[in-house]
Amino acid sequence: MYAKKFGVERSKLMSRLWGDNYFDPATKKWKTNPTGSNGKDIPRAFCQFILDPIYKLFDAIMKDHKDKIEKMLKGLNIQLKGDEKGFTGKNLLKTVMKKFLPAAEALLEMIVVHLPSPVSAQKYRVENLYEGPKDDEAAVSIRNCNAEGPLVLYVSKMVPTTDKGRFYAFGRVFAGTVKTGQKVRIMGANYVYGKKEDLYVKSIQRTVLMMGRYVEPIEDVPAGNTVGLVGVDQYILKSATISTSDTAHPMVQMKFSVSPVVRVAVEPKNAADLPKLVEGLKRLGKSDPLVQCTIEESGEHIVAGAGELHLEICLKDLQEEYCGGVPLKTSDPVVSFRETVSAVSSMTVLAKSPNKHNRLFMTAEPFPQGLSEDIDNKVISEKDDPKTRGKILADKYGWDPTEARKIWCFGPDTIGPNMVIDTTKGVQYLNEIKDSVIAAFQWATKEGVLAEENCRGIRANIMDVTLHTDAIHRGGGQIIPTARRCFYAAFLTASPQMLEPVYLVEIQSPDNAVGGIYSCLNKRRGHVISEEQKFGTPLLHVKAYLPVMESFGFTADLRSQTSGQAFPQCVFDHWQQIQGDPYKGDTKSAQVVTSIRKRKGLKEGIPPLDNYLDKM
Repeated sequence: MYAKKFGVERSKLMSRLWGDNYFDPATKKWKTNPTGSNGKDIPRAFCQFILDPIYKLFDAIMKDHKDKIEKMLKGLNIQLKGDEKGFTGKNLLKTVMKKFLPAAEALLEMIVVHLPSPVSAQKYRVENLYEGPKDDEAAVSIRNCNAEGPLVLYVSKMVPTTDKGRFYAFGRVFAGTVKTGQKVRIMGANYVYGKKEDLYVKSIQRTVLMMGRYVEPIEDVPAGNTVGLVGVDQYILKSATISTSDTAHPMVQMKFSVSPVVRVAVEPKNAADLPKLVEGLKRLGKSDPLVQCTIEESGEHIVAGAGELHLEICLKDLQEEYCGGVPLKTSDPVVSFRETVSAVSSMTVLAKSPNKHNRLFMTAEPFPQGLSEDIDNKVISEKDDPKTRGKILADKYGWDPTEARKIWCFGPDTIGPNMVIDTTKGVQYLNEIKDSVIAAFQWATKEGVLAEENCRGIRANIMDVTLHTDAIHRGGGQIIPTARRCFYAAFLTASPQMLEPVYLVEIQSPDNAVGGIYSCLNKRRGHVISEEQKFGTPLLHVKAYLPVMESFGFTADLRSQTSGQAFPQCVFDHWQQIQGDPYKGDTKSAQVVTSIRKRKGLKEGIPPLDNYLDKM
């Protein structure tokens, strides 16, 4: 429209409409400074030619200035048909804006113009996407987005179908072509290259094109496109890599900016409906990539989600869609905590094996700040080369280079932010007990000593080991329970503490509602970290930290305190130490430990050190 009016090329004018460009109507020339030839300020081109006309159109329609509306609609070449001519106010505004700037077309055009195509994007993204060597046939095929090469497809989501209990495996083809009836290797989330666990060789029944709510059958889908697969859903839990190449490695797993820290226990009101609940939980776990469904030792079915709202939606879907309307009982939401240590062990602890022939000596100490987050973000992982990893730990965190190379394992689940480090010198038969110590460490960090919660940020040092010369006397049965007791004793001598998850809350509200925000946050142990005025609006953007255990009912409370003017958004941000000593009964930390132990049916009070420590 403006290109026609000014007689300028469209692309040239588009570059003028964004940034520090100003049009001087007196001289009819473009400038880069906001002062006109007459000395007066002139508005920015984007405001003058795009925002102002839209504001004027809004104003004319809402105030029902019919002459202005007709003139503007004629200028914009918008024609109203039939009933639309009788519309006024919001209905008319909606109709006009749909015709003037249709959201779907605007969004699609923006995606096409600004996002790189798979052919150009995969050239530089393959380094971050593919786990294997960057020069094998699958990596080369991904880099070139080659439809003729071996198939590499990443399934990112399981979408429920109209058939009860069945799913489409929705994913993207990074290389090769996926066809109906094709025989493929399905590498699940737990697959490790070279092993057979979580690996299936199956045929794809059908390939479908997923067009919004419509599903179209299609013969084959080449690289660079998304696709839905039928018939492989029973082999995939949440995500998987599918390939036709025997040498292909899996794709890197998706990372989430939030973690499942809020849990509820679910049970059917009628015991006869338990099989339906179990089946429903399996389907819920498949359809939502973030939610975790587990069974506790006590037999409780636990659903873990990112927050109160996420869990509410998951439980609604579980009851109505996946369990066929079975009435369910849910417990109050429970927050996951972590256990850590806050000092170096006050002594070297000793544990003897049941046969008294083997002795383990250990200490524990906390991680340096930032190391736990680096392990969470896979900057440092169990798959790294020990020399490279050791160099990072020595340079960035000041660890001893020799010790940094002798990391035995991470835990829990071999990937968590805790480590066992071998600091011994010249111990005989040490490698023979390595697997037993690793198994004990996974157990000890999965169920910590304070309240059987996962551990975080603990470094366990093996100081010395005395082993029996006969292999039969140093088997797993002798070493695993001993090593676990030794880890627990080391944790107890290193000032154990509890960590709680903390949300980053972003709140938008008018100036006059700030008092309500502060009083609501102060009541819930929250604190504001920044407060910014949104330029050109009466709105304030407040950022605050709020402990997850205090967040239940926060949204409703905030709305009532600010008369519905404040809108909060909560995202998991970090773990923070709970104030106080867990051994002193009146502190917050001790109350949390007591409540968790009571909920899990454990003995009251933290176990004494004598339970785990042996004397010389």
